[in-house]
Amino acid sequence: MAYRLTRSSRWERLALSAGGMSGRRRGAASKRDASMALGQWLASSGIPQHQLYHVLPGVAEAFRRGYARGARQSIPAPLLPPLNGRASVIVSACNEAGSIPMVLRELKRLPFHEIIVVENGSHDHTYAAARAFEGVTVIHIPELLGHDVARALGAKMSTGDIVLFMDGDMPVPAEKLSSYLVAADRGVDVALNDIMPLLPEFGRQDEVTRCKTFLNRMLGRDDLEANSLTAVPHAMTRQALESIGYANLSVPPRAQTLAIRQGLRIEAVQTVDVLSVNRRRKTNRGKDNPVAKLIIGDHIEALGDTMKNLGGRLQWGQVSRTELALRRNSL
Repeated sequence: MAYRLTRSSRWERLALSAGGMSGRRRGAASKRDASMALGQWLASSGIPQHQLYHVLPGVAEAFRRGYARGARQSIPAPLLPPLNGRASVIVSACNEAGSIPMVLRELKRLPFHEIIVVENGSHDHTYAAARAFEGVTVIHIPELLGHDVARALGAKMSTGDIVLFMDGDMPVPAEKLSSYLVAADRGVDVALNDIMPLLPEFGRQDEVTRCKTFLNRMLGRDDLEANSLTAVPHAMTRQALESIGYANLSVPPRAQTLAIRQGLRIEAVQTVDVLSVNRRRKTNRGKDNPVAKLIIGDHIEALGDTMKNLGGRLQWGQVSRTELALRRNSL
């Protein structure tokens, strides 16, 4: 399926024109040539840094179409600027025989150094479905680990400079996934899924969302709002993974807390709708469902650990009780 452009986007219009001119200059060219041309154009495009990764899928696709038209030759999608490091992807999967092929087909469109599927606790043909893809490493574990532990295991076994994390039940267009790879390759230690555009106003948000916002705010990262390592897709640099510790990835709020405390560069770089497409299961439906309780418990654990190290008021240690109450009530 072709990636749909936003016709009203100024940056996409500029990219389409720039791609056309670049393609005409170079004539017959490869995808690698187009990728290098895109990287050069992005460096001088004037796209604000805080917007770059959000607009990148549309801008890159517009540039690709313009380049192909100018060079009068086919350039396969998606188009990414050159990556400096090697990229790995970890896919956690349990009973995903129906969806894992779609997930892997999109991942195979990207320049991954390795694709690792951590298949655990399945009772269907997930293992066979993943093994059917050439070049995909499948780690088979009979016991159910859960997504978080599976991601931690996969990260430990991966070898890339950048690691993208996915779930086996959520196919995501390769164009959107490219934002996470490019962001991590360009210095973002932890590249998060920006779920804020998908959420209702605060009064209608659920307890899990409020826990995410509260933890970020207590750690002085109000700008992250409810964005969290609890949501996929997200990407991390190898340096960040080693700094946080692979074992800590099994509790995403703890990993996020450590990333913030260590001063790592954390940004929400792209919006992927994982809320409406999240597979409905008995464990994640209804109020106080087991998944919600687990996530809330993880946040309480992360907050408790941090308070032991930084004190009960965290970064608000010097704030008066009156001011602390005012800030608390504004949440």
